[in-house]
Amino acid sequence: MDTRLPSYDWPELEKGWVWLCGAGPGDPGLLTLHALNALRQADVVIYDALVQEAILDWAPQAEHIYAGKRGGKPSAKQRDISLRLVDLARAGKRVLRLKGGDPFVFGRGGEEAQTLVQHGIPVRIIPGISAGIGGLAYAGIPVTHRDVNQSVTFVTGHDQSGNATQSLDWDAISKGSQVIVIYMGMKHIAQISASLIDAGRALSEPVAVVTSATTADQGVLETTLGALEADIAKAGLEPPAIICIGKAVRMRDVLNWQAQAEGIAPVNLDPLGRGRPAETA
Repeated sequence: MDTRLPSYDWPELEKGWVWLCGAGPGDPGLLTLHALNALRQADVVIYDALVQEAILDWAPQAEHIYAGKRGGKPSAKQRDISLRLVDLARAGKRVLRLKGGDPFVFGRGGEEAQTLVQHGIPVRIIPGISAGIGGLAYAGIPVTHRDVNQSVTFVTGHDQSGNATQSLDWDAISKGSQVIVIYMGMKHIAQISASLIDAGRALSEPVAVVTSATTADQGVLETTLGALEADIAKAGLEPPAIICIGKAVRMRDVLNWQAQAEGIAPVNLDPLGRGRPAETA
């Protein structure tokens, strides 16, 4: 039976192949059509912790194998996951590796693809919407805005060992990027915020922490850089979370579209304090 989607020359997931696919930030509706096409063909789906069950429902014919990795919790070793993909492909399976967000954005997708290529396994890469863009959009925060910022930097809050990232030049990031988006930064937020303040970022700089982005459990904490650590602790927030630092956070006052859909009026129609309406072109 042909399980591919109609009206397009959709690629076929062949036996012995691994498709490395981004599942988006959470909301199943943010899955790409190429990802849906893959789900409908796969014999095996190896999925991460942040992949919603509703997404797996689109692959009822496939075996579902959990391979989630969560900071501070028992997780499968990355090498074991990669080698399992190799074994399944060599067994003639149509393998879909489903990862939250985009597999090449802080998702270790590059490592897994590299292992597959080294073992002679054919690979297809299917990008996904990254939480640092899509998750913030669901919170009403554009990572770029013509009147706010012409640069944005995406960083990870920890390195391969799980410790705070030592290779980042926080001075350069602080001075060079108007908006900073931090993945997996909750555990080391005290060190990160202190580094940015030491590098010259203002204590009053707006910050948003978006937890469980794009899902029904999404939460948004608005605070400042100086109060960030204390407010996270007070609110009892837990990962997964995206942290956005910069004036773009203020745009949530007018662009919180989810609140507006519930009949809540914008807090401030001119969050930038310009005294004039935003241009429409």
